Amino acid sequence: MKRREFLRQGAMFPALLPYLRSRPSIDGGVQSGDVTTDRAIVWSRADRPSRLIVDYSTRESMAGSRRIVGPMATMATDFTARVDLGSLPDGETIFYRASFEDATSPKAVSEPVSGRFRLPSRHKRDITFVWGGDVCGQGWGINPDFGGMKIFDAMRALQPDFFIHSGDTIYADNPIPAEVRLDNGTIWKNLTSPAKSKVAETLDEFRGNHRYNLLDLPLRRFNAEVPILAQWDDHETRNNWYPGQTLDDDPRYVVKSVDLLAARGRQAFLEYLPVRHDPRDPQRIYRGFNYGPLLEVLMLDERSYRGPNTPNRQTTASPETAFLGTRQIDWIMDRLLRSRAKWKVIASDMPLGLIIGDSGGRFEAVANGNGPALGRELEIAALLRFIKEKSIDNVVWVTADVHYAAAHYYDPSRAQMSEFNPFWEFVAGPLNAGTFGPGRLDDTFGPTAGFVGIPEGTRPNRSPLDGFQFFGAARIDGRTAAMNVSLHDITGKRLYSVELAPRFN
Repeated sequence: MKRREFLRQGAMFPALLPYLRSRPSIDGGVQSGDVTTDRAIVWSRADRPSRLIVDYSTRESMAGSRRIVGPMATMATDFTARVDLGSLPDGETIFYRASFEDATSPKAVSEPVSGRFRLPSRHKRDITFVWGGDVCGQGWGINPDFGGMKIFDAMRALQPDFFIHSGDTIYADNPIPAEVRLDNGTIWKNLTSPAKSKVAETLDEFRGNHRYNLLDLPLRRFNAEVPILAQWDDHETRNNWYPGQTLDDDPRYVVKSVDLLAARGRQAFLEYLPVRHDPRDPQRIYRGFNYGPLLEVLMLDERSYRGPNTPNRQTTASPETAFLGTRQIDWIMDRLLRSRAKWKVIASDMPLGLIIGDSGGRFEAVANGNGPALGRELEIAALLRFIKEKSIDNVVWVTADVHYAAAHYYDPSRAQMSEFNPFWEFVAGPLNAGTFGPGRLDDTFGPTAGFVGIPEGTRPNRSPLDGFQFFGAARIDGRTAAMNVSLHDITGKRLYSVELAPRFN
C-alpha cells in the first residue's frame, strides 16, 4: 500500500470507531425519579440499539441483587430506556447498576454505571429535599473551566431525599455560543453542540438540548445520587408559549405552529426525564407523590392547559382565563382533600404573586397588577378559597422561573382577595442561567418579600461567575414535624432560612 493511501484510510478510522466497538456504551449517565414508597423509575441512554438491564440491591456491595431486563433502546426513543422497579422495601436505600446489552450481539454488554436512591418511608422520619430550575439559559452553558454546573455539586452535598426540578429543564429557544465576552473583557467558554447552535424545531433538536445538559459532570453525579421529580415550563418549547400560538413574528422559526413545537418538546422531555408515564394518559405531566405521614408533593403543569396570554383582566372565569385548567384544578383539590400528610408542598413552575409580563401589555403568569382577583387570578382564588373552606393546613408553595431567590409570605389581612389561609411561597433558581430581577409583587393575595436574593438595580442577565445562582432546600424533622426552609447560593452557602411549625392535622 502506498503511503498516501495508507494515510487516507487511517484518517477514516476514527469515524468508523462507533461501528467497530465490540460493545455498547452509556451516554449521559443514569437517573432515577418518581420514587414512591415501593417504586422508582431508573433511566439511562445507550449509543446504539440495545436492551437496558438494571441490577439492584439494598447493599452497596450489590450482595443479593435482583435483575430487571428492561426494554430495547431504539431510535424511536433516541436510544433512551427506563425500567419501573416495583415491590421495593419501605424506607431503604437502593443501589443499582445499569448496563446495555447489544441488540445484535447479546454477549456484548456495556460497562455498568452505578446509582442510588432512597425510598420514602411509611413511618415518620427526617425528610430533606432541594429544588430549583432554569438550566443553560441566556447563553450560559457548560463551562468546564468554571467547573461546569457546580451548583449541582452543592445540592448533592446536602444528601437530599429528592430534587424538585421546577421547570426550564432546557432552553430549547436559547442557542449556546462557544464564547461570551464578559464585562471585564474576559471570555466565558461554553461547550457547544449542533443542537444548541439554533432554536429547536425538529424532534432531534429538542432531544439534543437534553443531551447537551447531560454532558455536564456535576449534573451526572447529582443524577446518579438524587431522585428527580421533574416538571416543565415554557423553555422546554419556547419562551412564554401557550397552546394555539403561532410564531409569524419570529423569523428564527421555520415551524410556526407552537402546538407542533410543544408536541416535539413534550416527547423529548418525557424521553429524557425519569417521569413515570400514566398508561391512561401518557402525555400527562402533573402528578403527585406521597412521602409518608409527613409530606405530600403535588407537581403542577402550568403550561399545557392554559389559555392565551392576554391583558388578564377578565371579570369572570372562562377558557381564556385558564391557567391550570378545570381537570387539573379538580385533581389538585381532590389530592389535597384526601391527603393525610402533615405538609402539602405544591411545586408550581411559576410564582403566584410576581408580575411577569409578556409583549403587547399581556401577562405570562397569574399576577396582573394590584387589585381584586381578575383573569387567571380567578382560578387561583378558587383554589385558595377551597383550601381554607376545607381546613387543609400546612400548604407550602415552591417555584422557580424568575431567575433569583425569594421568600414570599401571603397574608389575607393585606390582600385584596382575603378568603384564604396565610401561606409561604419560596422561589429558587437559576441553577445555571442568567440572573434577573427582582420583580414586583401584586397585592391581590397580599404577598410580602421576607427575602430577596439579588440587589435592586442589578444589571440583567448576570453570568454564573457573579454567583447569583440559587437553590432551595427544605428539611422536615421526623420528631417535631417542623419544616425548615432555606435558600442557598451556588456554593451551598445558606442565605436565608425560616422554621415553619405545623398547624393542627
